[in-house]
Amino acid sequence: MAWGRESAACARLPAGSPIRVLRGSNVRDRGRGEGAGWLSSAAMPPLAIGLVYDLQGSYPCEPGDPPDMDAEYEPDATLALLERAIERLGHRPVRVGNPHALLGRAGKGELPSLDAALNLAEGFGGRNREAWAPVLLEMAGVPTLGSDALTLSASLDKVWARTLAEAAGLPTPAQRSVASGAEARAMELPAPFPLFVKPRWEGTSKGIRSTSRVADREALVLEVERITRDYDQPALVEAFVGGPEYTVTLVGTPARALPVLQRALEDTTGIGLHALEREVPPGAEGWSHRLPGALSPALEDGLAELALRAHAAFDCLDFSRSDFRLDDAGEARFLEINPLPTFAANGSFGILAELEGRSADALLADVIAGALERLGLG
Repeated sequence: MAWGRESAACARLPAGSPIRVLRGSNVRDRGRGEGAGWLSSAAMPPLAIGLVYDLQGSYPCEPGDPPDMDAEYEPDATLALLERAIERLGHRPVRVGNPHALLGRAGKGELPSLDAALNLAEGFGGRNREAWAPVLLEMAGVPTLGSDALTLSASLDKVWARTLAEAAGLPTPAQRSVASGAEARAMELPAPFPLFVKPRWEGTSKGIRSTSRVADREALVLEVERITRDYDQPALVEAFVGGPEYTVTLVGTPARALPVLQRALEDTTGIGLHALEREVPPGAEGWSHRLPGALSPALEDGLAELALRAHAAFDCLDFSRSDFRLDDAGEARFLEINPLPTFAANGSFGILAELEGRSADALLADVIAGALERLGLG
């Protein structure tokens, strides 16, 4: 890949790319914990590793469903990528299906013999949906790669997540959970306008649109009504943090940070460009974006330390991704942590693999090998 130099310290993807990274950042250079190099799998008998997943199209759309109803579900290409990663380690991937298939097969005694399982399934509906597969796997006695059910549920509910994050000393935006437009009209605001409105327990930027940043009470009421109507859950209203946005991926045990990525912001609203990818842009030229600020080594180290603190506070295992934005004073504010990040080739893992000059399945093989080692299967 060709790189264009942003400054002496920074590099960015080819012109127009919505990602910036620190040149030279590498997990091997960070020195966070012993054995900070890439994990490898020792020779051992092949393991049967189950994959539990929700594919796009797994659940039929119902009338009135929002357009991003299936935003968190994976294409088949993601499963194929993980299968290649597992096979790189000499192990055998086994497609189990979605959590309903797992429940049915386990209930009938038809679950194949598995040495471990990797959960990608998001479920649907309530705030415990990401915990469906880990709970079923735990009941079936199958060791699971990645975080457990409690971590997934606690991190998905953004109010609970803020409580845990603040207890760990992470700075967060002021926020309030709001159940209706009427409540939004009468409530005391958590912070001055502009505010940001999103669903309380969704991921993958579900529910976020260019109208999510609100500048007055009437716009706030309309956005809260949209969220509570379309997503059948409370809206989260929080201070809009307008500075640069960064995401930090952690892997391994002990956890260590991979290079920090900076996300582009949409020019007009300042919302992360990735959050608007399912919304039709207002003009034929598409969304315009910017990458404000500079991703310096000191800032990257600070973000990595905050991500490590969040990973520990939520008791994450094997991998997680934390998102931050800088406020007007340049202080990093914790937005959320995702212990169930996408493994898609066009997601953070794919970008990070390219930075390392290798394939996404090679990087994911290392991540899986580390998880198996933690389970005593490496």
